[in-house]
Amino acid sequence: MLVLGDAHASDPDRRETLFTHYRRLEPDAVLQVGDLECYELPAPTWFVAGNNEEFDTIEALRNGETAGTRNANLLASTAATVEDVRVAGLSGNYAPTKYDLPRSELSGGRRRHFTHEDIERAASLSDVDIFLTHEAPTGLLSYGYDPGCEHVDDLLEALSPELCLVGHHHRHREAEMAGTRVVSLAPAWERYYELDPETLALESHGIGSSE
Repeated sequence: MLVLGDAHASDPDRRETLFTHYRRLEPDAVLQVGDLECYELPAPTWFVAGNNEEFDTIEALRNGETAGTRNANLLASTAATVEDVRVAGLSGNYAPTKYDLPRSELSGGRRRHFTHEDIERAASLSDVDIFLTHEAPTGLLSYGYDPGCEHVDDLLEALSPELCLVGHHHRHREAEMAGTRVVSLAPAWERYYELDPETLALESHGIGSSE
């Protein structure tokens, strides 16, 4: 299984890098952690929305509409079985001023945020093996401050996945948190990852100057 960090594939060079990963592995399934910005893909891909997306397309996918997309499967406080692995995802990032609003009140670019409704819906999922999130839990990364989100901490505690994959920060970091292996993924133009669906072992591969 191919696993990818942020793609930012609205940029032509980064889109070509994204497709190179698909050609290299010819995967049966792909997991991606947001800022995808490309929804016509060469292989079935399960992803969470980041803060940089085409939000009309994301909204359509939330509503089960797939026109104009190919192989793009959004996980928005939902779960799917992918190669016998139960994968769940939280789409969006955190904004304190939007969190308590109903999702129906978010418009335009503000649709990039998750709300309390999204967190509550995600927390009700069960039997999750892998959890995808664009926003990091606390304690994983540091920039002189902790950019993590306590609502993601709560989901890790509620869901107890074996593996949590994180986007947004463009850094490879790993930690054991509340019994879950948490991995912040490098962006797709620096690294790609291979996941063994039987063991959930994750192998990182650098590309170009990051090799």
